[in-house]
Amino acid sequence: MNLTKKIYSLIDNIFEKFTLLSLILLVFIVTLQVVTRYFFNFVFFWSEEITLLLLVWFGFMGIAIGFREYIHLGIDSFTNLFPKMFNKVLDKLILVIVFAFGIYLVVQGWQFTVLMLESTLPATKLPSSITYIIMPITGVMICLYALLQLVNINTAKFNDIEVGH
Repeated sequence: MNLTKKIYSLIDNIFEKFTLLSLILLVFIVTLQVVTRYFFNFVFFWSEEITLLLLVWFGFMGIAIGFREYIHLGIDSFTNLFPKMFNKVLDKLILVIVFAFGIYLVVQGWQFTVLMLESTLPATKLPSSITYIIMPITGVMICLYALLQLVNINTAKFNDIEVGH
């Protein structure tokens, strides 16, 4: 179990650092784009395309991290009317459904990525599939988090995140 936790921790840290890096690059490139447009009336030809790519990547990675941190949307005013045992079973069912969604992202995301291998992005000439490869990556991370949560392993790193009630 200790080796499993180390492997999970390594994968999770790499994923989180990559998410943070994509956000930092996104902010930097947008700032650079605004400054060069405003002061020099010039825009790098690749900046808008890379910004869009980073925004898509950050959005998908944010979905997985939000799930890891238990900050996904949940409306419990109705389910609180039921006994605790019912809610525990319902929570496990939800985790199974989330796992299925992760599998869907892996399968459909991979198929779409392969489909887009032949086309290129207009400005950077990168393969269009680079935009969509994040879908199966996010799916794998969602599946990993769901599996860990199914066996009652707390995946949250930041337990002090304020949650509305």
